[in-house]
Amino acid sequence: MRKKIVNLDQAISHILSHDLTKIDVESGYKGPRFKKGHVIKEEDISVLRSMGREHLTVLELEEDEVHEDDAALALGLAMRGDGLKLRGPNEGRCDLVSEKKGLLCFDPDKIHFINDDPDWVVVTANPYTVIGPGDLVAGFRILPLAIKKAQLERAIKISARFEVKGFNPLKVGLVTTGREIKAGVIEDAFRPKLEKKVAYFGGNVVGQNIVGDESEEISAAIRDFLNRGADIVICTGGMSVDADDNSPRAISEVCDEIKFKGIPVLPGSMLMLGLKGEKVIIGAPACVVHDEWTSLDLILPRIFAGLIPTLEEIRRFGVGGLCRRCKNCTFPNCSFGVKI
Repeated sequence: MRKKIVNLDQAISHILSHDLTKIDVESGYKGPRFKKGHVIKEEDISVLRSMGREHLTVLELEEDEVHEDDAALALGLAMRGDGLKLRGPNEGRCDLVSEKKGLLCFDPDKIHFINDDPDWVVVTANPYTVIGPGDLVAGFRILPLAIKKAQLERAIKISARFEVKGFNPLKVGLVTTGREIKAGVIEDAFRPKLEKKVAYFGGNVVGQNIVGDESEEISAAIRDFLNRGADIVICTGGMSVDADDNSPRAISEVCDEIKFKGIPVLPGSMLMLGLKGEKVIIGAPACVVHDEWTSLDLILPRIFAGLIPTLEEIRRFGVGGLCRRCKNCTFPNCSFGVKI
C-alpha cells in the first residue's frame, strides 16, 4: 500500500491512513471519529468538513492487494453454510451467527491451516457444540489493512464450511431390563431422565418395554419397537459384565453393525451403539440414572442431527471425555466432551 494526499471532494472510496480525531468542546469528548483503514463514504464528507478537513492522507491498494473488509467478507461468504448468517465486515472482522438450534459442524484442521498465515485470525466455538439462535459460532479478521490476493485465495480454497445441522424429531423406544423391575420390586428410574433428554432435541419417547434379563426377551423387545417405527431404541440395564447382563448380546443379535462397544468417556464408558439399517440401537450405561451428564449426552446430539460417529471418532473422545464433577455444573459450557 502507498500513501497519498487527496482533496476531500475526491476522497470517497479511499482508505484512511491513520485515525482522525474529533474534539467536541461542549461535551468535552476527544477521540477518534474515523479510524485507520476506514473507507470514506459520501455521508462522511460533511462530518470531515465540520472537523476542519479539506485534504486527507489516504492509502492506495496495489493491484495484488485486497482491503481488510473485502477480504473478511469474502472468507465469511466462503465459510457460511446452512443455518448461519454473516455479520460484518467491520474493521476487518466478520462473524458467523447461528440462525437456529442445532449442532455446529466444521473441520477444525482447516481452521488450523488458515491460521498458519499470520495475517489471518480465525476463532471458533468447538465443533459438535449444541448451539441456539443468535449464538456466535465463529469470528475472523484480517490483521493488516490489506492482504495479498494470493493469501485470500489460499484461505478460501481451504476454508472450512460451517454448518448448523438441525435436530430431527426422532421417535424413541425404551427397553428396560431387569427381573426386579419387571416384577415391580423396584421402580424404573431411567424413563424420566431419558424423556427429558430426548425432548430437548425435539424427539418423543413412544413407549417402554420392560423385560427380564434373557437376551431373547430383550432382542424381541428391541425388534418390537423397530417394527413399530421407532428411529432409536435405547436399552437400559444389563450393560455390565455380570452373568445376568445380556443386553450387549441382545443388541448384537438385532443389529447389522456394531459401531462401538465401550467409549473412552467417564462417566459412561460402557455405552454401546449399533445399527439396524438406518435405525439406531443404544445400550445405555447404568450411570445415566445417577449422573446428570454422561457419555450418552455426548452421543445424542449427533444422532438427532443425523450423524453417526465412526469408531475412529469415538476413540478420540478420551481427550475431553472426563467429567470433572464440578460443584457448580455448567455443562454443556465446559470442557466435558470438548473436541479440538
